[in-house]
Formats: sequence, structure tokens, C-alpha cells
Amino acid sequence: MFSSKLLQKNIINTKTVNCNFHLTSQINEIQKLTRLRVVDNSEIGKQAMAEGKPPRCIHVYNKTGVGKIGDQVLVAIKGEKKKGILVGLKQNQNPKVPKFDSNNLVLIDDNGTPLGTRIHVPIPTILRSILKAKTHAKGADYTKLLGIASKFV
Repeated sequence: MFSSKLLQKNIINTKTVNCNFHLTSQINEIQKLTRLRVVDNSEIGKQAMAEGKPPRCIHVYNKTGVGKIGDQVLVAIKGEKKKGILVGLKQNQNPKVPKFDSNNLVLIDDNGTPLGTRIHVPIPTILRSILKAKTHAKGADYTKLLGIASKFV
């Protein structure tokens, strides 16, 4: 009798252990409703991250709808719509581009100037060439974002 109770207990324990897996694969790309992490010291970004309500992607400004490093995105943060630049991603990158632990975002205004004055995390050096290619003579100036970065990887 004692061994049958022990056997039943082991069967129940193994059933609960086997139920802790997910059937859906992890999505490693930036698309709509993806949670992002604000890595600059803008006031709205600090408040949202402190409250535990990170911004969510509403729109990706490119043809595919999937965000890559250096792409501009529209995010919902604290009930407002703000634009931002993706500076670090979880997804598998091209060679020479580092893979990050979180999806990092720097908030910008409409003319491309960052809302914060400092970026807390290292940003990839490939971002220099990407942002310089996207900067136009009359359009937004994204190179200011490179000026407030303290570390490059």
C-alpha cells in the first residue's frame, strides 16, 4: 500500500513537469504590438519603464513591416504616440551586428532629434552607416542620435 501511494505521487509529479513547455515558437522580430525597451534618458521613457508598462510598436516604417536595426517605428507609450529608432534587437542579425538581450529603442521627435540627452546601453557601430544613409539634406537628421551615444559595440 505504501509503495502504491508513492508510485501515484511520482506519476502526478511527472505529469506536472511535462506540462511546462510551449507549443508556439518565440517571435524574434519587431512587428506590431511588440514590447520594446527605452534606452535613453527621456522623461516619458523613464516613467513608462519605471511603471512596468513598456512601449509597444504600432507601425514599422518600411516595406516589409518587420523592423530591423536602424528602422524607424511608431510606438504607443503612456497613451501617446511617439516615433523611435531601433538600436538593438533580439533577433538573429547579419554578421558583424551584435545580438542583444532586449529590443532597444531610442525615442525621437518628428525632425529626428532624440528626446533624451544620453543613451545608456552600447549601440552597434554598423548603426553609423545605416543612419547616415537614411539622413537626407532636407529631411530628418538621425546623426544626432550617434552624438549622444556613449558606447559602441
